[in-house]
Amino acid sequence: MTKVLFVKASPRDGDSKAVQIAQTYLDALLAHNPDLQVDTLDLWTTDLPAFDGDKVAAKMNVIGGQEHDDAQQTAWEQIVQIADRFISADRYLFAVPMWNSGIPYRLKHYIDLIHQPGLLWALDPQTGYYGLLKGKHAVLALTSGVYAQNVPPAFGTDHHSTYLRDWLNQAGVTEIDELRFQPTLLTEDPAGGLASTSQRAVDLALSHGPL
Repeated sequence: MTKVLFVKASPRDGDSKAVQIAQTYLDALLAHNPDLQVDTLDLWTTDLPAFDGDKVAAKMNVIGGQEHDDAQQTAWEQIVQIADRFISADRYLFAVPMWNSGIPYRLKHYIDLIHQPGLLWALDPQTGYYGLLKGKHAVLALTSGVYAQNVPPAFGTDHHSTYLRDWLNQAGVTEIDELRFQPTLLTEDPAGGLASTSQRAVDLALSHGPL
């Protein structure tokens, strides 16, 4: 059974345009794949432990091939438990508004927890990083109030989609689709823009066909 992890990175939940677009895509996907398993991860209601000194030490020990002490082992087991939920999914759906040209801090926190050596990536000293996730697919529902593609820098810069794509690529996820509603504020027809992006979401789901 195919499993989709739906990651909500907005604290506005149903009022978030990114969440609305992602949900439209997901509903269309479910209509054609009723057996699809959906795991919804709301980053604003999920307990994300601090990426503290013990977790950093545990990560460095894994990289260096060193043993953990008791505190580090406990920290690493906590990381593995959180990362396993991500790794177990076949497909990813992210609803991500742009915050200050980047991603919301709760999503960055989550990424910092799960993006670990031996779990999502490995390192070859000669050739560099390589991803450990295989055969995965991601859809990014991206919104921004002012920024849009190809606007002058005074209207913002995209460290939003670029960061997410680079991170996913490093983890081994290279098949990525985007659904953009940008801008949401500097537009004469916000409702029309949302409707257009929502239709693209439905069309994208249909193009993905049976899973």
